[in-house]
Amino acid sequence: MSQSAVPDQVVIVVDFGAQYGQLIARRVRDLHVYSEIVPCDITADEVRAKAPAAIIFSGGPASVYAEDAPSIDPGILELGIPVLGFCYGQQIMAVTLGGEVGHTEKGEYGPATIVRRGDSALFGDTPGEQVVWMSHRDAVSCVPEGFAVTSSTDVCPVASMECAERRLYATQFHPEVRHTSFGNQLLANFLFDVCGLKPSWTLDSIIEDSVAAIRQKVGEDRVILGLSGGVDSSVVAALGARAIGKQMTCVFIDHGLLRKGEPEEVEAVFTEQFDVDFIRVDARERYLELLAGVSDPEEKRRIIGTQFWKEFFAVAEDLAQDGRPVKYLAQGTIYPDIIESGARKTGGKASTIKSHHNLIPFPEGVHFDLIEPLDHFFKDEVRALGTALGLPDYIVHRQPFPGPGLAIRIIGDVDGEKLTILKNADAIVREELDAYNERLFEETGARDGELVRDVAGGPEVERPVWQYFAVLPDIRSVGVMGDERTYARPIILRAVESQDAMTADWARLPYDVLARISSRVVAEVPGVNRVVYDITSKPPSTVEWE
Repeated sequence: MSQSAVPDQVVIVVDFGAQYGQLIARRVRDLHVYSEIVPCDITADEVRAKAPAAIIFSGGPASVYAEDAPSIDPGILELGIPVLGFCYGQQIMAVTLGGEVGHTEKGEYGPATIVRRGDSALFGDTPGEQVVWMSHRDAVSCVPEGFAVTSSTDVCPVASMECAERRLYATQFHPEVRHTSFGNQLLANFLFDVCGLKPSWTLDSIIEDSVAAIRQKVGEDRVILGLSGGVDSSVVAALGARAIGKQMTCVFIDHGLLRKGEPEEVEAVFTEQFDVDFIRVDARERYLELLAGVSDPEEKRRIIGTQFWKEFFAVAEDLAQDGRPVKYLAQGTIYPDIIESGARKTGGKASTIKSHHNLIPFPEGVHFDLIEPLDHFFKDEVRALGTALGLPDYIVHRQPFPGPGLAIRIIGDVDGEKLTILKNADAIVREELDAYNERLFEETGARDGELVRDVAGGPEVERPVWQYFAVLPDIRSVGVMGDERTYARPIILRAVESQDAMTADWARLPYDVLARISSRVVAEVPGVNRVVYDITSKPPSTVEWE
């Protein structure tokens, strides 16, 4: 971890390309034990250097006998560190230690019932029969020497196996998914009973360790942070405020592309609630000039990003000339950024899914050392940290918002009139759907796309909406208002449900909610005479329009 002390107890998740790799790490953390993901070609010496208290082998999509199948350094299994393997992790453990994996007559995909065989520290006092989540065709057909079969299904004779003497455990099923009835208990049994770990990785300890690590690294030097108002940079600012106070300068570039009221909210929080050096740069007119006539979304992104860093570095230069030179640049990099950018912080072995969005090229003659205190935290962990640090809910639970802001929710070129229309319409959309979500929460206690109740006993359901906003397209349409013909702009309403942001479905909003939004937008926002609703899911579309 870059700026937060590494806990004494670390569980490493060896990733074989599993769709559930991050989920495994999350489940371990949910049990208050710190975990991190490493690539499957990590060596035994590299593992030894990390000194983990336990190792988990993830699943993976490959067959262990495929020509390009991921393998494991056999020495990892000889380190004396407890190991737990899932699915492919069980299979690779078996073949590495001399067992066999065969191709079953039919695969198991989805729920299956396992029957326990004998005592097992992994299963503990869980029931003799239990429902688990399977996803495989290959399966262990012969366990390695010294292993015992601890459960089976009608299709899979080795649903789990273990060698208690060497503290090696494995399951063909996936304990990390919620569909496995006692999966969380199995993980807890492994971590606490087999490995002897303690559930000591808590919010208080995380904040204490992170603050201490920032103080130790920074010393008497100064830190600068580009504060966007989003949850990640805001949590970094709050941590920095607690750790080093006014040694941190938070630079808020007001480009005029945030939602209505947001710049004022950000300034109020970080001037009234936190003891940091806050600078708000009014760059609205400069951005409008640069964006004038630009309709290509990628060009808009390039202009906005380039100008942001010009404004930011100008502030850093002013600080230096004022006798307050900056040594460190703080960033709101979070763990999924690290995982997706692969090579940067996982030893260069993981394939790069996308470039690191927070890496920026410094101008010639300019250099800052990086401070990334959130670089090993998942998004919901960052939100929990924000709440514990005292950030208000409207920042902590801020909806996903694109870096270029409203510029890419305006289809076509950007000008002051369009921004005003979109900000006012978007404020109404958010106000109405905030109230709708709150009503559902009061009735059911559900948030974040959870199923909350059946409607009239049928298949239709009401769910809290995950993300919602307005889009302004580059067209006009005919309307009638006050017995007069209008030729004005439409507003597109986008509202989606999602639990992982990888896929999303359009929200089945009640007609009365849609009608109220439409009536208010047309009545209260000059220049708008029509509201339409985007009912396309992701895929084939994306959540954003540009």
